[in-house]
Order: sequence, then structure tokens, then C-alpha cells
Amino acid sequence: MQYTTLGKTGLKVSVAGLGCGGNSRIGLGTGLSEAQSVALVREALDLGVNFLDTANAYATEGIVGKAIKGRTRDSVVISTKSHASSASAVLANLENSLRQLATDHVDIFHLHGLGPGAYDGAMRDIVPALLREKEKGKLRHLAVSETGPRDPEHAMLTRAVEEPCWEVFMLGFSMMHQNAKRRLLPRTREKGVGTLCMFAVRNIFSKPDVLKKTFLALAAEGMVSAELAAADNPLSFLVHPGGAESVVDAAYRFARHQPGIDVVLFGTGNVAHLRSNIASILRPPLPAADVENLDRLFGRLVGVGLDLPDRMQPAKT
Repeated sequence: MQYTTLGKTGLKVSVAGLGCGGNSRIGLGTGLSEAQSVALVREALDLGVNFLDTANAYATEGIVGKAIKGRTRDSVVISTKSHASSASAVLANLENSLRQLATDHVDIFHLHGLGPGAYDGAMRDIVPALLREKEKGKLRHLAVSETGPRDPEHAMLTRAVEEPCWEVFMLGFSMMHQNAKRRLLPRTREKGVGTLCMFAVRNIFSKPDVLKKTFLALAAEGMVSAELAAADNPLSFLVHPGGAESVVDAAYRFARHQPGIDVVLFGTGNVAHLRSNIASILRPPLPAADVENLDRLFGRLVGVGLDLPDRMQPAKT
């Protein structure tokens, strides 16, 4: 495993972080029992992953708590979240998280999916309450995650980066949603804000039919060439000797080696997938020519591939 320092927090974290939400929810979303999901988290820990990201909304905090039982508390970095409904609700969720995780503190506590319109209220009513809990030692570092599909321009985080209270951001970044590298990451690096990358791989890269449909739609809008959209695999140029082993491999490596990205989050529902994802994140950067092509072809795209987990998609009528 490779490790880095998470911004100004000083935390030593694995560059591959286990995301406990998404579609897989560490196996709960793919049919694993609780005991099997606990074993999957322990397998990740045994492979050197020390960063575990969960949330009140994921209903996986209890599994993380069971998985870390018996390990020294400082050997694992726990990140969890609460939606910013009100100060009292957030504090209640923090207490519930501590119970579920069976710990007296969380390392990183996020306001979850904070939209631009809710930012001022959160700063006024919720952040002061959380800072008091931080003084008590219930959380070590205050963080905020954006709502990628509803804030693809990173409007909330471009405000938050100027506030000293925030030490860690969770942001969307991928091969087809690169705008953070110009709009946000230079400033997070200047400010020492730790960054967690979500959406590095979602359905667009892991499901060929979704990739194909997305490219056809983009071509219809003039955002990519019709020739590229007509290809069976529009991203096949990334897969070659000396390049990526697969589109998913390319996606993880692209995010991992973007300056300003500290931890790449990944989800999984089985051990083989777990090992494959970690292997991709630990591989060297993509060839420079491929990275340049990705920027040339897709650098101006915004919000592509930021699909919500299937359980959160609007019902079909």
C-alpha cells in the first residue's frame, strides 16, 4: 500500500480508501450478509487500506465498527457524515455514529452532500456546534462533501476552501469530469485542505452500455465527436501495452495521479473486485500522451458520469 498525508490534518492515510456507500455498500447492496461484509472490510484492512469512509445514510457504520474491533484505534482512519438538516439533528447523528462505530471519536466528520444554497445556514447554525464537539474530542477534523450531481461546478467547495474550519473535502473528479483540477484543486493545495475523490469510477466506466449511451448523447450535443461515439468502446484508446489494462483501471489511475487528489475512494462487493481496485490505484500514472488526450477530448465536460447510487435514482414511470 502507498500512503500520503491528508492535507493539514497530519493523518497518514492510504491512497486507496474504502467507500462504504454507493451501490455496493461493502457488499450489502450485492447480497452479502453482515458477517460477509465485515470480513470484506477486514480484508481491505489486511491489504493496507486504513481509510474507511462511511455515513449515517449508508447504514454501514455498524459493519465498520465490527470490522475494526480488536484493532488499535489509531491504525484506522474513520470518516463518516451527516446531512446538514439542523444542528440538533447533526449532533444526534454524530452520537449515533459513535455508537454504531463503537468508538469515542471519529477522525473525520463531514457535512454530507452540502449544496450551495444550504452553505450559509450550515456555517451559521451547524458548524459552531460541531466545532464545540471537536473541542470535546468527539471528532478530530471537520470536513464537507459536495453534492456532485447537483453542484458540478463545485460552487459550494470554492466558497468553503476560503474558510479555515474545513480541513478535508470530498469532491467529484474523473476522466470525464475534470473541472476540479482547474477550478478547485490549486486552491486546496495552497490551503492544505485534504481531498477525497469520489466518482472516479461509477456506472459510466464500469458498465459498457452506460458508457456507449453517454457518448451518443454527448455527440448529439456536439460535446464529443460522432466518430468517437460510434466506436464500440469510445475509451479503448486508453487500453494498450504500456497503458491501462481496462477502462476502469485507467479511471482509477487518472484520479490517483491528479495533483491535489489525496485519497481515491472505491466501492466493492467482493474480494476479487477489492483486490483489483486497489491494484489499479497503486499502479503508475497513465502515459502522458493518454492524459493529454483525456484533457483534450474531455477537459471541458462538466457533470458527466456523476450518477447517484441506483437506490437514489428517480423511480421510472
